[in-house]
Amino acid sequence: MTSMWRTCGWVLLGSALILALSLGVRHGFGLFLSPMSAQFGWGREVFAFAIALQNLIWGLAQPFTGALADRFGAAKVVLVGGILYAAGLVCMGLSDSAVTLSLSAGLLIGIGLSGTSFSVILGVVGRAVPPEKRSMGMGIASAAGSFGQFAMLPGTLGLIGWLGWSAALLVLGLLVAMIVPLVSMLKDKPLPVLGHEQTLSEALREACSHSGFWLLAFGFFVCGFQVVFIGVHLPAYLVDQHLPATVGTTVLALIGLFNIFGTYTAGWLGGRMSKPRLLTALYLLRAVVIVLFLWLPVTTTTAYLFGMAMGFLWLSTVPLTNGTVATLFGVRNLSMLGGIVFLFHQLGSFLGGWLGGVVYDRTGSYDLIWQVAVLLSLLAAALNWPVRERPVARLQAAASAA
Repeated sequence: MTSMWRTCGWVLLGSALILALSLGVRHGFGLFLSPMSAQFGWGREVFAFAIALQNLIWGLAQPFTGALADRFGAAKVVLVGGILYAAGLVCMGLSDSAVTLSLSAGLLIGIGLSGTSFSVILGVVGRAVPPEKRSMGMGIASAAGSFGQFAMLPGTLGLIGWLGWSAALLVLGLLVAMIVPLVSMLKDKPLPVLGHEQTLSEALREACSHSGFWLLAFGFFVCGFQVVFIGVHLPAYLVDQHLPATVGTTVLALIGLFNIFGTYTAGWLGGRMSKPRLLTALYLLRAVVIVLFLWLPVTTTTAYLFGMAMGFLWLSTVPLTNGTVATLFGVRNLSMLGGIVFLFHQLGSFLGGWLGGVVYDRTGSYDLIWQVAVLLSLLAAALNWPVRERPVARLQAAASAA
Protein backbone atom coordinates (compact mmCIF):
# COMPACT_ATOMS: atom_id res chain seq x y z
CA MET A 1 0.00 0.00 0.00
CA THR A 2 2.83 2.43 0.92
CA SER A 3 4.57 1.79 -2.38
CA MET A 4 1.36 2.38 -4.32
CA TRP A 5 0.78 5.71 -2.60
CA ARG A 6 4.34 6.84 -3.30
CA THR A 7 4.01 6.21 -7.04
CA CYS A 8 0.43 7.25 -7.75
CA GLY A 9 -0.98 8.75 -4.54
CA TRP A 10 -1.56 12.21 -6.10
CA VAL A 11 -3.70 10.74 -8.88
CA LEU A 12 -5.61 8.54 -6.40
CA LEU A 13 -6.26 11.51 -4.11
CA GLY A 14 -7.52 13.72 -6.94
CA SER A 15 -9.68 10.91 -8.30
CA ALA A 16 -11.10 10.24 -4.84
CA LEU A 17 -12.00 13.89 -4.21
CA ILE A 18 -13.69 14.28 -7.60
CA LEU A 19 -15.74 11.12 -7.08
CA ALA A 20 -16.67 12.23 -3.55
CA LEU A 21 -18.03 15.54 -4.86
CA SER A 22 -19.69 14.14 -7.98
CA LEU A 23 -21.38 11.15 -6.37
CA GLY A 24 -21.97 12.79 -3.00
CA VAL A 25 -24.14 15.52 -4.50
CA ARG A 26 -25.92 13.07 -6.80
CA HIS A 27 -26.75 10.73 -3.92
CA GLY A 28 -28.91 13.42 -2.31
CA PHE A 29 -31.22 14.11 -5.25
CA GLY A 30 -33.95 11.97 -3.68
CA LEU A 31 -34.24 14.55 -0.88
CA PHE A 32 -35.58 17.09 -3.39
CA LEU A 33 -38.48 14.89 -4.58
CA SER A 34 -40.94 15.81 -1.85
CA PRO A 35 -40.32 19.59 -1.53
CA MET A 36 -40.26 20.22 -5.30
CA SER A 37 -43.31 18.05 -5.95
CA ALA A 38 -45.22 19.71 -3.12
CA GLN A 39 -44.41 23.27 -4.25
CA PHE A 40 -45.41 22.72 -7.88
CA GLY A 41 -48.20 20.19 -7.33
CA TRP A 42 -46.46 17.42 -9.27
CA GLY A 43 -47.02 13.69 -8.92
CA ARG A 44 -43.91 11.70 -8.07
CA GLU A 45 -43.58 10.67 -11.70
CA VAL A 46 -42.44 14.18 -12.80
CA PHE A 47 -39.38 14.29 -10.55
CA ALA A 48 -38.74 10.58 -11.03
CA PHE A 49 -38.71 11.02 -14.82
CA ALA A 50 -36.18 13.87 -14.63
CA ILE A 51 -33.80 11.79 -12.51
CA ALA A 52 -34.40 8.76 -14.72
CA LEU A 53 -33.58 10.90 -17.77
CA GLN A 54 -30.42 12.05 -16.01
CA ASN A 55 -29.30 8.46 -15.64
CA LEU A 56 -30.18 7.64 -19.24
CA ILE A 57 -28.27 10.66 -20.62
CA TRP A 58 -25.39 9.82 -18.31
CA GLY A 59 -25.27 6.30 -19.69
CA LEU A 60 -25.65 7.28 -23.35
CA ALA A 61 -22.89 9.88 -23.08
CA GLN A 62 -20.53 7.64 -21.09
CA PRO A 63 -19.00 5.62 -23.97
CA PHE A 64 -18.22 8.86 -25.83
CA THR A 65 -16.71 10.68 -22.85
CA GLY A 66 -14.80 7.49 -22.06
CA ALA A 67 -13.43 7.27 -25.60
CA LEU A 68 -12.35 10.93 -25.47
CA ALA A 69 -10.60 10.32 -22.14
CA ASP A 70 -8.78 7.27 -23.51
CA ARG A 71 -7.55 9.13 -26.58
CA PHE A 72 -6.85 12.64 -25.26
CA GLY A 73 -6.47 12.19 -21.50
CA ALA A 74 -9.12 12.43 -18.82
CA ALA A 75 -8.33 15.92 -17.51
CA LYS A 76 -10.09 17.78 -20.34
CA VAL A 77 -13.14 15.53 -20.11
CA VAL A 78 -13.42 15.96 -16.32
CA LEU A 79 -13.02 19.74 -16.67
CA VAL A 80 -15.93 20.05 -19.12
CA GLY A 81 -18.00 17.58 -17.12
CA GLY A 82 -17.51 19.55 -13.90
CA ILE A 83 -18.60 22.80 -15.56
CA LEU A 84 -21.74 21.22 -17.03
CA TYR A 85 -22.59 19.50 -13.73
CA ALA A 86 -22.33 22.78 -11.78
CA ALA A 87 -24.39 24.62 -14.41
CA GLY A 88 -27.03 21.89 -14.29
CA LEU A 89 -27.41 22.22 -10.52
CA VAL A 90 -27.83 25.99 -10.78
CA CYS A 91 -30.46 25.60 -13.52
CA MET A 92 -32.20 22.87 -11.51
CA GLY A 93 -32.45 25.31 -8.61
CA LEU A 94 -34.21 27.78 -10.92
CA SER A 95 -36.56 25.19 -12.47
CA ASP A 96 -40.30 25.79 -12.23
CA SER A 97 -41.73 23.27 -14.72
CA ALA A 98 -41.35 19.66 -15.74
CA VAL A 99 -39.54 20.72 -18.93
CA THR A 100 -36.93 22.91 -17.21
CA LEU A 101 -36.40 20.23 -14.56
CA SER A 102 -35.76 17.60 -17.23
CA LEU A 103 -33.36 19.88 -19.14
CA SER A 104 -31.36 20.77 -16.04
CA ALA A 105 -31.49 17.72 -13.74
CA GLY A 106 -31.82 15.38 -16.71
CA LEU A 107 -29.75 16.67 -19.64
CA LEU A 108 -27.06 18.97 -18.19
CA ILE A 109 -26.34 17.00 -15.01
CA GLY A 110 -26.51 13.72 -16.93
CA ILE A 111 -23.76 14.84 -19.33
CA GLY A 112 -21.79 16.35 -16.46
CA LEU A 113 -21.88 13.09 -14.51
CA SER A 114 -20.59 11.16 -17.53
CA GLY A 115 -17.39 13.21 -17.36
CA THR A 116 -16.89 13.19 -13.59
CA SER A 117 -17.85 9.72 -12.40
CA PHE A 118 -16.74 6.11 -12.39
CA SER A 119 -15.92 5.18 -15.98
CA VAL A 120 -13.63 8.14 -16.66
CA ILE A 121 -12.14 8.40 -13.17
CA LEU A 122 -11.54 4.66 -12.74
CA GLY A 123 -9.94 4.68 -16.19
CA VAL A 124 -7.44 7.20 -14.80
CA VAL A 125 -6.81 4.97 -11.78
CA GLY A 126 -6.48 1.87 -13.95
CA ARG A 127 -3.74 3.51 -16.02
CA ALA A 128 -1.93 4.96 -12.99
CA VAL A 129 -1.88 1.93 -10.68
CA PRO A 130 0.23 -1.20 -11.32
CA PRO A 131 -1.83 -4.18 -12.55
CA GLU A 132 -1.38 -6.16 -9.33
CA LYS A 133 -2.78 -3.21 -7.31
CA ARG A 134 -5.43 -2.14 -9.83
CA SER A 135 -8.44 -3.69 -8.09
CA MET A 136 -7.33 -2.20 -4.77
CA GLY A 137 -6.81 1.25 -6.31
CA MET A 138 -10.27 1.19 -7.87
CA GLY A 139 -11.68 0.10 -4.52
CA ILE A 140 -10.02 3.05 -2.76
CA ALA A 141 -11.32 5.57 -5.31
CA SER A 142 -14.82 4.04 -5.20
CA ALA A 143 -14.77 4.11 -1.40
CA ALA A 144 -14.05 7.85 -1.55
CA GLY A 145 -17.14 8.30 -3.69
CA SER A 146 -19.04 6.41 -1.02
CA PHE A 147 -17.67 8.72 1.68
CA GLY A 148 -18.99 11.66 -0.33
CA GLN A 149 -22.44 10.04 -0.31
CA PHE A 150 -22.25 9.67 3.47
CA ALA A 151 -20.90 13.15 4.17
CA MET A 152 -23.04 15.12 1.72
CA LEU A 153 -26.49 13.83 2.71
CA PRO A 154 -26.77 15.51 6.14
CA GLY A 155 -25.35 18.68 4.62
CA THR A 156 -27.85 18.61 1.76
CA LEU A 157 -30.77 18.04 4.14
CA GLY A 158 -29.50 20.88 6.33
CA LEU A 159 -29.26 23.22 3.34
CA ILE A 160 -32.82 22.39 2.27
CA GLY A 161 -34.11 23.08 5.79
CA TRP A 162 -32.11 26.29 6.15
CA LEU A 163 -32.29 27.85 2.70
CA GLY A 164 -35.06 25.94 0.89
CA TRP A 165 -34.63 23.51 -1.97
CA SER A 166 -33.85 26.14 -4.63
CA ALA A 167 -31.04 27.93 -2.80
CA ALA A 168 -29.70 24.57 -1.61
CA LEU A 169 -29.19 23.53 -5.23
CA LEU A 170 -27.35 26.78 -5.98
CA VAL A 171 -24.96 26.10 -3.10
CA LEU A 172 -24.42 22.55 -4.32
CA GLY A 173 -23.61 23.97 -7.76
CA LEU A 174 -20.83 26.07 -6.23
CA LEU A 175 -19.54 23.03 -4.38
CA VAL A 176 -19.41 20.89 -7.54
CA ALA A 177 -17.52 23.70 -9.27
CA MET A 178 -14.59 22.74 -7.02
CA ILE A 179 -14.03 19.83 -9.42
CA VAL A 180 -12.51 22.31 -11.88
CA PRO A 181 -9.33 23.06 -9.85
CA LEU A 182 -9.07 19.40 -8.79
CA VAL A 183 -8.53 18.45 -12.44
CA SER A 184 -4.88 19.51 -12.06
CA MET A 185 -4.30 16.45 -9.85
CA LEU A 186 -5.18 14.04 -12.67
CA LYS A 187 -1.84 13.45 -14.36
CA ASP A 188 -3.47 11.21 -16.94
CA LYS A 189 -2.10 10.86 -20.45
CA PRO A 190 -2.96 8.43 -23.26
CA LEU A 191 -0.79 5.34 -23.15
CA PRO A 192 2.15 5.39 -25.58
CA VAL A 193 1.76 3.50 -28.83
CA LEU A 194 3.53 0.14 -28.75
CA GLY A 195 3.50 -1.56 -32.14
CA HIS A 196 0.08 -1.67 -33.76
CA GLU A 197 -2.31 0.47 -31.77
CA GLN A 198 -5.77 -1.00 -31.48
CA THR A 199 -8.32 1.33 -33.09
CA LEU A 200 -11.66 2.15 -31.52
CA SER A 201 -13.48 -0.04 -34.02
CA GLU A 202 -11.10 -2.94 -33.35
CA ALA A 203 -11.57 -2.55 -29.60
CA LEU A 204 -15.34 -2.51 -30.03
CA ARG A 205 -15.34 -5.58 -32.27
CA GLU A 206 -13.14 -7.46 -29.82
CA ALA A 207 -15.35 -6.61 -26.85
CA CYS A 208 -18.65 -7.20 -28.65
CA SER A 209 -17.52 -10.67 -29.73
CA HIS A 210 -16.72 -11.64 -26.14
CA SER A 211 -19.59 -13.23 -24.20
CA GLY A 212 -18.16 -12.11 -20.86
CA PHE A 213 -18.46 -8.46 -21.90
CA TRP A 214 -22.21 -8.81 -22.48
CA LEU A 215 -22.79 -10.84 -19.33
CA LEU A 216 -21.10 -8.13 -17.27
CA ALA A 217 -23.13 -5.45 -19.04
CA PHE A 218 -26.50 -7.10 -18.47
CA GLY A 219 -25.59 -7.85 -14.86
CA PHE A 220 -24.69 -4.18 -14.35
CA PHE A 221 -28.16 -3.24 -15.65
CA VAL A 222 -29.58 -4.78 -12.49
CA CYS A 223 -27.24 -2.79 -10.25
CA GLY A 224 -28.43 0.46 -11.83
CA PHE A 225 -32.10 -0.47 -11.50
CA GLN A 226 -31.76 -1.20 -7.81
CA VAL A 227 -29.55 1.66 -6.63
CA VAL A 228 -31.49 4.42 -8.39
CA PHE A 229 -34.90 3.08 -7.37
CA ILE A 230 -33.74 2.90 -3.75
CA GLY A 231 -31.81 6.18 -3.83
CA VAL A 232 -34.71 8.18 -5.29
CA HIS A 233 -37.75 6.52 -3.73
CA LEU A 234 -36.65 5.05 -0.38
CA PRO A 235 -37.06 8.32 1.62
CA ALA A 236 -40.63 8.71 0.31
CA TYR A 237 -41.33 4.98 0.85
CA LEU A 238 -40.33 5.25 4.52
CA VAL A 239 -42.54 8.32 4.98
CA ASP A 240 -45.40 6.28 3.50
CA GLN A 241 -44.65 3.71 6.22
CA HIS A 242 -45.25 6.47 8.82
CA LEU A 243 -41.60 7.02 9.70
CA PRO A 244 -40.15 10.55 10.11
CA ALA A 245 -38.48 12.08 7.04
CA THR A 246 -35.16 12.16 8.91
CA VAL A 247 -35.14 8.34 8.95
CA GLY A 248 -34.95 8.21 5.14
CA THR A 249 -32.06 10.67 5.13
CA THR A 250 -30.25 8.68 7.80
CA VAL A 251 -30.75 5.45 5.85
CA LEU A 252 -29.23 7.01 2.71
CA ALA A 253 -26.35 8.30 4.82
CA LEU A 254 -25.83 4.81 6.26
CA ILE A 255 -25.80 3.42 2.72
CA GLY A 256 -23.03 5.87 1.88
CA LEU A 257 -21.10 5.10 5.08
CA PHE A 258 -21.19 1.33 4.77
CA ASN A 259 -20.52 1.60 1.05
CA ILE A 260 -17.06 2.90 1.99
CA PHE A 261 -16.26 -0.42 3.63
CA GLY A 262 -18.06 -2.40 0.94
CA THR A 263 -16.22 -0.91 -2.04
CA TYR A 264 -12.84 -1.08 -0.29
CA THR A 265 -13.46 -4.71 0.69
CA ALA A 266 -14.62 -5.56 -2.83
CA GLY A 267 -11.47 -4.00 -4.30
CA TRP A 268 -9.28 -5.90 -1.83
CA LEU A 269 -11.04 -9.22 -2.44
CA GLY A 270 -11.00 -8.62 -6.20
CA GLY A 271 -7.21 -8.82 -6.17
CA ARG A 272 -7.33 -12.20 -4.47
CA MET A 273 -10.46 -13.97 -5.71
CA SER A 274 -12.49 -14.29 -8.91
CA LYS A 275 -14.23 -10.96 -9.46
CA PRO A 276 -17.18 -12.47 -11.41
CA ARG A 277 -17.81 -14.98 -8.59
CA LEU A 278 -17.73 -12.13 -6.09
CA LEU A 279 -20.30 -10.28 -8.23
CA THR A 280 -22.55 -13.34 -8.15
CA ALA A 281 -22.33 -13.43 -4.35
CA LEU A 282 -23.08 -9.69 -4.10
CA TYR A 283 -26.25 -9.91 -6.16
CA LEU A 284 -27.49 -12.93 -4.22
CA LEU A 285 -26.90 -11.07 -0.96
CA ARG A 286 -28.80 -8.06 -2.30
CA ALA A 287 -31.81 -10.29 -2.96
CA VAL A 288 -31.67 -11.64 0.58
CA VAL A 289 -31.39 -8.16 2.11
CA ILE A 290 -34.37 -6.80 0.15
CA VAL A 291 -36.54 -9.83 0.96
CA LEU A 292 -35.79 -9.48 4.68
CA PHE A 293 -36.54 -5.74 4.55
CA LEU A 294 -39.95 -6.40 2.96
CA TRP A 295 -40.74 -9.37 5.21
CA LEU A 296 -39.93 -7.71 8.54
CA PRO A 297 -42.09 -4.90 9.97
CA VAL A 298 -40.83 -1.52 8.73
CA THR A 299 -39.46 0.27 11.78
CA THR A 300 -36.68 2.74 12.36
CA THR A 301 -34.42 -0.13 13.42
CA THR A 302 -35.11 -2.33 10.38
CA ALA A 303 -34.73 0.68 8.08
CA TYR A 304 -31.30 1.43 9.55
CA LEU A 305 -30.26 -2.22 9.32
CA PHE A 306 -31.37 -2.23 5.68
CA GLY A 307 -29.25 0.86 5.01
CA MET A 308 -26.18 -0.74 6.59
CA ALA A 309 -26.56 -4.04 4.76
CA MET A 310 -27.47 -2.55 1.40
CA GLY A 311 -24.71 0.03 1.78
CA PHE A 312 -22.09 -2.68 2.09
CA LEU A 313 -23.34 -4.11 -1.22
CA TRP A 314 -24.21 -0.77 -2.88
CA LEU A 315 -21.36 0.10 -5.26
CA SER A 316 -19.14 -2.87 -4.48
CA THR A 317 -20.05 -4.00 -7.99
CA VAL A 318 -18.16 -1.07 -9.55
CA PRO A 319 -14.48 -1.95 -8.85
CA LEU A 320 -15.25 -5.61 -9.54
CA THR A 321 -16.98 -4.94 -12.87
CA ASN A 322 -14.44 -2.38 -14.10
CA GLY A 323 -11.59 -4.53 -12.84
CA THR A 324 -12.90 -7.51 -14.83
CA VAL A 325 -13.16 -5.39 -17.99
CA ALA A 326 -9.55 -4.26 -17.46
CA THR A 327 -8.39 -7.86 -17.01
CA LEU A 328 -10.20 -9.05 -20.13
CA PHE A 329 -9.28 -6.24 -22.53
CA GLY A 330 -6.46 -4.20 -20.98
CA VAL A 331 -6.48 -0.54 -19.93
CA ARG A 332 -5.87 1.34 -23.20
CA ASN A 333 -9.60 1.57 -23.96
CA LEU A 334 -10.81 1.01 -20.41
CA SER A 335 -12.79 4.24 -20.07
CA MET A 336 -14.67 3.59 -23.32
CA LEU A 337 -15.35 -0.11 -22.71
CA GLY A 338 -16.21 0.56 -19.08
CA GLY A 339 -18.50 3.31 -20.36
CA ILE A 340 -20.39 0.88 -22.60
CA VAL A 341 -20.89 -1.51 -19.69
CA PHE A 342 -21.95 1.47 -17.59
CA LEU A 343 -24.50 2.41 -20.25
CA PHE A 344 -26.38 -0.76 -19.35
CA HIS A 345 -26.15 0.24 -15.69
CA GLN A 346 -27.78 3.54 -16.59
CA LEU A 347 -30.50 1.93 -18.69
CA GLY A 348 -31.39 0.02 -15.55
CA SER A 349 -31.14 3.26 -13.58
CA PHE A 350 -33.59 4.96 -15.93
CA LEU A 351 -36.13 2.19 -15.53
CA GLY A 352 -35.66 1.89 -11.77
CA GLY A 353 -36.08 5.60 -11.15
CA TRP A 354 -38.92 6.19 -13.60
CA LEU A 355 -40.93 3.02 -13.04
CA GLY A 356 -40.77 3.60 -9.30
CA GLY A 357 -42.70 6.85 -9.81
CA VAL A 358 -45.04 5.40 -12.44
CA VAL A 359 -45.99 2.35 -10.39
CA TYR A 360 -46.52 4.44 -7.26
CA ASP A 361 -48.73 6.97 -9.05
CA ARG A 362 -50.77 4.17 -10.62
CA THR A 363 -51.08 1.82 -7.64
CA GLY A 364 -50.25 3.90 -4.58
CA SER A 365 -47.55 1.40 -3.63
CA TYR A 366 -43.96 0.42 -4.43
CA ASP A 367 -44.58 -3.30 -3.82
CA LEU A 368 -44.32 -4.37 -7.47
CA ILE A 369 -40.96 -2.62 -7.98
CA TRP A 370 -39.50 -4.18 -4.83
CA GLN A 371 -40.49 -7.62 -6.16
CA VAL A 372 -38.92 -6.88 -9.54
CA ALA A 373 -35.72 -5.78 -7.78
CA VAL A 374 -35.48 -9.17 -6.04
CA LEU A 375 -36.01 -11.15 -9.26
CA LEU A 376 -33.43 -9.03 -11.09
CA SER A 377 -30.88 -9.76 -8.36
CA LEU A 378 -31.24 -13.47 -9.01
CA LEU A 379 -30.88 -12.87 -12.75
CA ALA A 380 -27.70 -10.81 -12.29
CA ALA A 381 -26.17 -13.50 -10.08
CA ALA A 382 -26.80 -16.08 -12.81
CA LEU A 383 -25.35 -13.81 -15.52
CA ASN A 384 -22.06 -13.14 -13.72
CA TRP A 385 -21.35 -16.74 -12.72
CA PRO A 386 -20.11 -17.97 -16.14
CA VAL A 387 -17.73 -15.02 -16.76
CA ARG A 388 -14.09 -16.11 -16.77
CA GLU A 389 -11.27 -13.71 -15.88
CA ARG A 390 -8.90 -14.52 -18.71
CA PRO A 391 -7.27 -11.85 -20.90
CA VAL A 392 -8.27 -11.95 -24.56
CA ALA A 393 -5.94 -13.74 -27.00
CA ARG A 394 -4.35 -10.44 -28.09
CA LEU A 395 -3.15 -9.70 -24.56
CA GLN A 396 -2.02 -13.27 -23.96
CA ALA A 397 0.07 -13.16 -27.15
CA ALA A 398 1.58 -9.81 -26.15
CA ALA A 399 2.46 -11.17 -22.72
CA SER A 400 4.11 -14.24 -24.26
CA ALA A 401 6.13 -12.08 -26.68
CA ALA A 402 7.33 -9.90 -23.81
